[in-house]
Amino acid sequence: MVCKKRYEATLAALVASSLALGCSSLPRFPLRAPLMRDDDQRPVPNAPREYVSPFLWDGANQLFFRPISRFFAVDPAGPAVDVNALDEVPDSSWFENRIGAHPMTPAEIVNGPCGDRTLDPNDADGTWVIDRGKDGGANPGFRVNVPGKGKFLLKPDTEDEPERETGATSIAARIYHAAGFYSPCDSVIYVRRSLFTLTPGLTVTNNSGTTKPFDEKALDQALKQASHRGALIRLVASRWVLGQVLGPYQYSGKRDDDPNDVILHQDRRELRGARLLAAWTNHFDTREANTLDVFLRKDLDAKTGPGFVRHYIIDLGDCFGSVWDSVSVSRRLGFAYYFDFGYLGEDFVTLGAVHRPWEDARRDAGTFGYFSSRNFDPEAWKGGYPNPAFLRMTEADGAWMARIIARFTDADVAAMVRVGDYTKPEDTRYLTLALIERRDAILRRYLTRLSPLTDLRVTAGGGLCATDLARRTHAANLDLFHYGARMFRGWPMREGKTIPAVVRSDDEVCVPLPSIESTAPDDDASRYVVVDLDNGVVPGVLRVHLYDLGPWRGMRVVGIERPKNADLR
Repeated sequence: MVCKKRYEATLAALVASSLALGCSSLPRFPLRAPLMRDDDQRPVPNAPREYVSPFLWDGANQLFFRPISRFFAVDPAGPAVDVNALDEVPDSSWFENRIGAHPMTPAEIVNGPCGDRTLDPNDADGTWVIDRGKDGGANPGFRVNVPGKGKFLLKPDTEDEPERETGATSIAARIYHAAGFYSPCDSVIYVRRSLFTLTPGLTVTNNSGTTKPFDEKALDQALKQASHRGALIRLVASRWVLGQVLGPYQYSGKRDDDPNDVILHQDRRELRGARLLAAWTNHFDTREANTLDVFLRKDLDAKTGPGFVRHYIIDLGDCFGSVWDSVSVSRRLGFAYYFDFGYLGEDFVTLGAVHRPWEDARRDAGTFGYFSSRNFDPEAWKGGYPNPAFLRMTEADGAWMARIIARFTDADVAAMVRVGDYTKPEDTRYLTLALIERRDAILRRYLTRLSPLTDLRVTAGGGLCATDLARRTHAANLDLFHYGARMFRGWPMREGKTIPAVVRSDDEVCVPLPSIESTAPDDDASRYVVVDLDNGVVPGVLRVHLYDLGPWRGMRVVGIERPKNADLR
């Protein structure tokens, strides 16, 4: 009933706004602070039920059943729902603005999800107690309980891909965390066998449902396949996530047993925009099984009581060039779904005559398989399975994520890759360069269609300044950047006037916005100001909505738009 009343009130407000606008199609933003934090972390009385994602069903559903069921559906992707007046995603239980909201040093990015709670491989023999085996997944693993540090899941590399997976999940976890997602604390460690004490009677269950003992023999077998540096064993240590585990979340729909989950997951901008992070890292295994919901109670040690659900992205070990037994499949990762109806149809019609980008794939570096920047097209990138949220990514969603990716400097990338602790220096150099080149390809594509101007600030001297991320990252030729601005006063908007736009530094552009004296109420239409900023590269503008509160209080930004063109209608 509450939701219905809220919907009716919102509809009435929209109708009233439309009538007030007359011929103009532009919205008038109210004089209020933009929403910066969603209230979806309100405590609810009980934990939602656990959700189990069957390993085979999820893949079959996304590859076959869902596409077939949606074949005749008319459901075009509209704008993402969880976007505030500044064209950003508010902080929530899904996403927390980090590098996109404030500068982060390379050290802060590296510490990221871990902070100072990391394991010390120099602990005394027998102090790491194995209290649980790892169920499911492609690789073995086990959990240790370390006094003073907590619980960590330890996993080795596979024998045929030494150092790749442990390094990949450690690096990618920091990329996702800095970008704003909740990701695990994954770190490469080198340990000696004598650190471990095995709890008797442990078992593990594989993806087929078969349960086997996890004893000394099973432990030795898991450690045998690990990479080694002398007598030391290379593992990835993933800090155990706090809270009651509820299983994965889905990339479509919403939980009907969580009152805070009110937005369809496929319409959340952070889940749509995550497609570009996945493309950057070639995180092709972006299925629901590699996500995690946990219920965080006020008292983390309590078994019952109120709390809220936090949503994680986990298991990032497939990034940076996973190699499968089938060479043809390995070459296609990132280019095509495991079973791709579109390519199959084209091959049937053309008798396979069309040249595919993966046919040019080659192994430039053995550790990273076919991962490279060669033939990388961020717009055409595909995961292994069709992802319902990724499929609904709009230009605005992609531009939002590109503005976040643009914050990762070359130094940031280099620092994150060093977390992989690769034995061969050439592996570190190769992955660093590949990530930088793939990042730049994303920025060239997604910072040049909608305005890349951001970081708006009103100066004490009565000006409005913005940062041009396309100019900062050289996403376009510097000769193409030519700035202009127009200002419109009052509402409804009428003919505006040209105002000067000045480039004050390599990436900052400012325009003068003098305030005028007025006795009108603060939210009066006469105080309304709209400024269009054009950088000469994209066809549209950054459209800034403000209220002029007078010479003493100055201008207040209340809304941002990024239209595809500069037409006001």
